[in-house]
Amino acid sequence: MSTTLVSPDAITDRRPPARPDRRFPLWLVLVAVSLPMFMATLDNLVMTTALPVIRADLGATVGELSWFVNAYTLSFATFMLAAAALGDRIGRRRMMLGGIAVFTLASIASALSTTPEALIAARGVQGLGAAAIMPLSLSLLAANVPDRLRPAAIGIWGGVSGLGVALGPVVGGAVVDGINWEAIFWINVPVAMLAVPLVQLTVRESRGVWQRIDLLGTALLGSTVFAGVWGIVHGNDDGWGSSAVVLPLVLSAALLAAYVAHALRRQRLGSDAVLPLRLFSSRGFTVANLIGLGFSMGIFGTVFLLAQYLQVVQGYTPLEAGLRTLPWTAAPMVVAPVAGILAGRIGVRIPLFVGLLAQTVALVWFAALTEAMAPYADFVPPLLLAGVGMGLTFAPSATAVLDGLPEDDFATASSANSTVREFGTALGVAVLVAVFESSGGTISPTGYDGAIGPAILTGAAAVALGTIAALFAPGRQTRS
Repeated sequence: MSTTLVSPDAITDRRPPARPDRRFPLWLVLVAVSLPMFMATLDNLVMTTALPVIRADLGATVGELSWFVNAYTLSFATFMLAAAALGDRIGRRRMMLGGIAVFTLASIASALSTTPEALIAARGVQGLGAAAIMPLSLSLLAANVPDRLRPAAIGIWGGVSGLGVALGPVVGGAVVDGINWEAIFWINVPVAMLAVPLVQLTVRESRGVWQRIDLLGTALLGSTVFAGVWGIVHGNDDGWGSSAVVLPLVLSAALLAAYVAHALRRQRLGSDAVLPLRLFSSRGFTVANLIGLGFSMGIFGTVFLLAQYLQVVQGYTPLEAGLRTLPWTAAPMVVAPVAGILAGRIGVRIPLFVGLLAQTVALVWFAALTEAMAPYADFVPPLLLAGVGMGLTFAPSATAVLDGLPEDDFATASSANSTVREFGTALGVAVLVAVFESSGGTISPTGYDGAIGPAILTGAAAVALGTIAALFAPGRQTRS
């Protein structure tokens, strides 16, 4: 039987965060915890507008292009829960600072890559660093902001997350057009140099219950994610009935079942697994994760394809393509803070449902426009609709995942939700590319005909499932 050990610091941190350190104004604390998260979020999409250039420079295949994105998101998803558990033990701020260091060094390695294999490996390490940044950013914010200001603060945090989404394609396009694709990764260095002292000076340390790290559970969950996405990514290249695809998918299902059995056993023994199954007794937590999976799969899989469509089919440069996604990706900067305040007053159900429904409609609209070879002007209304929908989703889903949970569970809960969303991103890119290729799609001016529409409709179906899940979200936030 494993023993749960609680340190004096952990006991102190169990008190509600109603009196954060007031040496610095709350807006500066918010900037400090949001800036590293912005950096990690930016790198989710910063490569999308640069992929055609990187493909030509490194001689990458379509499968390798998807792994430039998936290596980051898979590593990100695999290690977030372990990072949260370690952060609870050694300090969340300390863990996040370590993540910033790893992320920055891996960014340098990405910039220096000369082969597709080297870039994929560096992106994987970069995702490892990001795993210690994004979820701990939210838990540190919750621990440093009074209860009455938490919904608004999470809303602003969601807006900054939206800013990373918004600027990813634009920054990537601008850097590629103005300098080269390697500079996409060099820009992380000055951001990290600013973020580290800000976090050290303004954010008080936070810890959770100190317990043994669940190495077996971490390995089981990480292997589940990796095997599942590996099988999907290789479906078209190796054949969906081949052993190279079927075996990883079967292995993924078996590993998931093994993890559930492992978590139940630890629960009976009075010790939490890396992802405690008891968290799913919270309706907000469960619904937020269902939404996160469908939302990330549909939206980011579509962004991956649409950013290339604007360049390859419509002939825009990387910067021009990034700028033309702004009606979609910039709207969350404005809408997310408002949605966070609104969720604190009326609950998360209404904004989540409306936001996800808007995105579902927008994706169906995109599918029709791309197949009709419509001019860019026709894309502006659905781009705006999708952007408003994203803004209505970011902050309320971040609020919902913490709904009714004690502060000790904040890091694990937010890490679990971030893991699901990153898995959804990797799965979305893999599945939508698979549908695109199985429909005869190729990266050429005529290769998108009849292929991009079915792929985007697949993404719309994923977001629609999230819309249905939103109907079961809490009506109002409950206090722990």
